[in-house]
Amino acid sequence: MATEEVRGLTQEEIAAACKEPDPSTQEFIFQQTMYRIKDPKKSLDFYTRILGMRLFKDLHFPAMKFSLYFLGFQPNEGEMPNDPNERTFWTFNQKATLELTHNWGTENDANAAYHNGNSDPRGFGHIGINVPDVDEACKRFEELGVEFVKKPNDGKMKGLAFIKDPDGYWIEVLSANNMKKS
Repeated sequence: MATEEVRGLTQEEIAAACKEPDPSTQEFIFQQTMYRIKDPKKSLDFYTRILGMRLFKDLHFPAMKFSLYFLGFQPNEGEMPNDPNERTFWTFNQKATLELTHNWGTENDANAAYHNGNSDPRGFGHIGINVPDVDEACKRFEELGVEFVKKPNDGKMKGLAFIKDPDGYWIEVLSANNMKKS
């Protein structure tokens, strides 16, 4: 029995697999990625102070003992609605937000941990942020004590990095300027 060569898809196979979106999906957006987090104080600090995201909205569900925190990149607080109902509507109309889900009590449970998808069994890999200058961003991350999976000049793929958040989720740090050169 001959073994088939393992390879990526050809451009023709990609074109055949990708279909023109149905017009009924025209107003769909990719709204959020959800991470389960152990300690919201650590995670909110990381995503706001270190990555520069803003908290768009927090929702709390006492009967079910969990909270949701929606974050994203927004230049300033003044561009977000102050009215709580308008703020909720606005939040759920933003593209590419990060939803942090905290199940109450995990911050006090030494055994609580979440799988980041980068060890067996592999699955989810990472989120990515675009920065103007990868080296400058990583210099700042290093000064702030952020843990690196890969620094910009390590390995075969130069000009991008991977860092970890407080729960061990990977974040790719890339620059569209570098990708343009590839």
